[in-house]
Amino acid sequence: MMRKFFVLILLLTASLAHAAKPKTYFVRIKSDKGESIVKLYNETPLHRDNFVKLAKSGFYNSTLFHRVIKEFMIQGGDPDSKKAKPGEMLGNGALPYTVAAEFNPILFHKKGVLAAARDNNPARASSSTQFYLVQGKVYTDEELNRIEQVRLQGRKIPPIQREVYKTIGGTPHLDQNYTVFGEIVKGIEQVDAIAAVEKDGNDRPATDIKMQVSLLKKRETKKLEKELAKDSFRKKLMM
Repeated sequence: MMRKFFVLILLLTASLAHAAKPKTYFVRIKSDKGESIVKLYNETPLHRDNFVKLAKSGFYNSTLFHRVIKEFMIQGGDPDSKKAKPGEMLGNGALPYTVAAEFNPILFHKKGVLAAARDNNPARASSSTQFYLVQGKVYTDEELNRIEQVRLQGRKIPPIQREVYKTIGGTPHLDQNYTVFGEIVKGIEQVDAIAAVEKDGNDRPATDIKMQVSLLKKRETKKLEKELAKDSFRKKLMM
């Protein structure tokens, strides 16, 4: 009887430990300019699940990066871009729903994050499909002070985030206004390459840049997580 009791306790503990750690999803965003691996944040479950659903279905495949602005971001995910004619203005397409905003003070627009595009709706709800990857730029303290006063209406950028904007860079004026829901863990070079291409007056690349988006499989995810853990350990040793 006692043995069965201990077995039940062990099973319950294992079950709770498994439940306490939500699954981490990684997606691959690929184009002729490179490949980026993006970790989706569990802190933004509505956006995470929506993006996973679309990636699994192949929705994004052959859509374009239709809006690129150097030192700002590269945007894609408009379904209308799949069959768009050269020079056609894009950016208004989506599926017929929005995703409720998920603002989190610890998630911010550092270089390499994945965030949701949106229109000017008062709820700041996100587009069902359109997203952007941040390139941004590095800021000085003086520039960040001005952004706090003018763009953030007096809201202070936390010290840790301020340091990131001064070293790695990003787009701080978008914080708590557009939902950040992931970050590039490998392949930031693709963002820099796409942001540098020639474009027209609507910021659409002169030559179409098609994407392929897929969810990493379990074996790929396990291998990636081991690589990331090793990289993190090396960085700690160097500090």
